[in-house]
Parts: sequence; structure tokens; C-alpha cells
Amino acid sequence: MLIDVADLDVIFLSYDEPNADENWADLKSKVPWATRVHGIDGSDAAHRAAGEASNTERFILVDGDNKVKENFFNLQLNLTSVSRNATLRWRGLNNINGLMYGNGGLSCWTKDFVANMNSHENSDPTDKASLVEFCYGGNHGEYLALNGCFSTTYNNKTPYQAWRAGFREGVKMCLDRGDKYNIETLQEQAVARNLDHLIVWMNIGADVDNGTWAMLGARQGCEMTMCTNWDWVQVRDFKYLKSFWEENLQQHEKDQDFAQQKCIDIGEKIKYKLQLPIIDMPAEQSKFFKEFFVKKQSNDVMELDNGRQ
Repeated sequence: MLIDVADLDVIFLSYDEPNADENWADLKSKVPWATRVHGIDGSDAAHRAAGEASNTERFILVDGDNKVKENFFNLQLNLTSVSRNATLRWRGLNNINGLMYGNGGLSCWTKDFVANMNSHENSDPTDKASLVEFCYGGNHGEYLALNGCFSTTYNNKTPYQAWRAGFREGVKMCLDRGDKYNIETLQEQAVARNLDHLIVWMNIGADVDNGTWAMLGARQGCEMTMCTNWDWVQVRDFKYLKSFWEENLQQHEKDQDFAQQKCIDIGEKIKYKLQLPIIDMPAEQSKFFKEFFVKKQSNDVMELDNGRQ
């Protein structure tokens, strides 16, 4: 079953991203038929609203901090009996640290799936797998991660946006299907790719605006999840995250020295308690790492066969 991406509705899902209007204008210049859904509290509710806004059974979802490559809309989806009803997610390139994986990537959903799913704020409290993620449990359908990368996530417009992005990934990379790893056996238990992503989030980004805040967020998220009794389910609540920022960090958002020292202090705790590699590298080294790393990831991405996914 072949479907042209250009025949699908495109929904731009924004919340409070400071660069959302800019990214929306960029998307509309490429996809005039795109529709915007904005300001819905709760990830589950927001995705349901996106489904309701679509007039096609399948639709493409673009996050508010994303800019999409125009060639994405030339793709054809080759859906099999396995993937016919699956949620699809492509890789996204992160502007802060050069990571290229599902976080922030373009996705393709069915209206039926989002209308009937129960995740995040609408999940069953006993089903840990669905408390902070879409791709595990609590739903009835397949989730397929695709290799192509057709967008870049720009989530470092402000110190808060960068910190929140890092914090959320710092928490989620410490979870195994919704339950946190054992502190003594983290390196043995954790999925190798997730652990690699966590380490990059905590160490790379000094070469971009507000990159230190993203690294601080990742280190805080990791340390609070693994080394304290903090309730990691709070990571799904953007109002909680905003309140945490305002109470603990906002007064320092223009103080780069504070961010760097806080980053170093938490990094020392992580090295001691979790035995994870932490390096406070200067901007030049961070940029060098990304240039090499992005090229390697790009080479690892499978070539698309005749424009089909």
C-alpha cells in the first residue's frame, strides 16, 4: 500500500515554544495546506486535538520547535500489513548536540490511534510504560522508528526552552519502559543507545546559544531521577517544569557563569554516584565532536529506496 506524504494532512503542534511562529511560517511556505493546533495542555490531549484537526485518516505531525526539509513531502510511504495501522516516527537532528534520533522527529499517526490511546496524563497509573511515552504500552497499535531524517529541532531559543529539552531527555533516558534503572547497575541495564544519548545530552552543546542550559537540564534530570526520590512522572507536566524553572533557575537565566558552575557541580555528583563520563568541554571541542558525530550518524542512516519509506 503506497501513500504519498503530500496527500496527507500536516498538523503543526505547538505549545509555548518561543520560535513556534517562525517555524510555523517556514512550514506554511512549504506546505500551504498545513493546520496549526496550539496551546493544548497535556501530551495526550494535544495529540488527540491534532487528530481531530486532520481530514485525512493518516496525518503528519510537526512539533513546534521543528523545521522540516522540503524533500520530506516527496516521500512515499510503503505500508505493509504490519505497518498499515502503525505510528511512524522519523529521526530528527537536534541543533544543540547533533543527536539524530526519534526525539523531535516528524511522525505519522492515524486518527483512530490518537482518538483511542491513553498515555501521559490520561494513562492508567498502574501502567508505567505509558506514563511519559507514546511508544510503549497503554495503546493498541504498533510503533515503528524509521531511519530517515527530515527535520531539525531548534530547542535552544531561550535558556528555559534549552533547559526543559535537556531535563526531559535526562529523565527519560534513565527509564526502562517507564521504570527507572537501578542505580548500581545502570550501565549494565540501560539500552546502549539510550545511554549514549544521555551522555551526549549531558556533555555536548557549549558551542550553541543556551547549550549550557540544555546540558544542565540533562544532568539535573538524570541526577534527580537516579539519585533522589523525586517523582519522575512529573516530567510529562509542562506546568510543573515551568514552575520548577521559575522557583529555582529563572533568576539566574542571564548568568552564564552560574549555569556553568551548576552544570559542573551536578556533573561531579553524576560521576561519583553513577560512574558516567562527564566532561566540561569548551565550545571548540563541542563543535568538533558534533561535526564528526553528525557525519557518522548520517552515514549510519539507511538510504531511502527510490524515495520510499
